[in-house]
Amino acid sequence: MCHYSPEEVAATIDLASLMPDNTRNDAIFACRTAAKYNCASVCVKPVFVDAAANTLELEGSGVGVGTVINFPHGNSRPDVMALEAYTAIGDGANELDMVMNISAALAGNWSIVREGIDAVVAIGHEWGALVKVILETCYLPDAVIREACLQCVNAGADFVKTSTGFGRCGATPGNVIVMRDTVAGRCQVKASGGIKTYADAETLLNLGCTRLGASQVKRLFPY
Repeated sequence: MCHYSPEEVAATIDLASLMPDNTRNDAIFACRTAAKYNCASVCVKPVFVDAAANTLELEGSGVGVGTVINFPHGNSRPDVMALEAYTAIGDGANELDMVMNISAALAGNWSIVREGIDAVVAIGHEWGALVKVILETCYLPDAVIREACLQCVNAGADFVKTSTGFGRCGATPGNVIVMRDTVAGRCQVKASGGIKTYADAETLLNLGCTRLGASQVKRLFPY
């Protein structure tokens, strides 16, 4: 097992401020924290993307501005998802974490799943934004996880991501291994949800994740 420095771990973290009671000030605080620790990005509610973009510009950091699309249950139509993506990019987002249509995936309606992914990837890539597709693996058997990963790869998504953080559970090593082996380097893997310790972060990085979603940095390594 490889060991990572605190700086290396921090550089993989998308610091999230997505809880229902998180305010604009919470989003700004997350941005300043992410800049302090040199995190990969923040992930804030769509309504606070403009505040995040302005704050990070003032901080002079290289931290990405992320937000969520079709969140958290994956129930929107593709045209609505496309509008969310377009609006978020206009407000300053350069990373989009979208939830796929979970119920369609479970029903085997892959054309519906793919239509939503395609809509967000097309807009994201047109404007230079990364697209991460959230599978919400806690609800999916391995066979569905594999097919969802293949759909993401074929759609040109930049990442497959385990979880929203609002499902039954977050990332598990088993689900990450299935995702990693299925995408086979054709896109990246992000683990999110339930990452509470430095050891959790190192375990997931050693399994091949290149991004980690967390709502706190200090709880991972207080320095």
